[in-house]
Amino acid sequence: MDARNFTYMFYGFLAAWLILIVYVVSLAARERRIQKRIEDVRRLVEDRERR
Repeated sequence: MDARNFTYMFYGFLAAWLILIVYVVSLAARERRIQKRIEDVRRLVEDRERR
């Protein structure tokens, strides 16, 4: 095999890993936002039940 093929393979795997990392980080950020919204709604419901 040509050394150039290994270079292309390396960059291909690097791109795949970077895309995967960005995707997982975006999922974690989305999950945090959803948890915060759920907590806000929970507090709202508790406040309304007290009244």
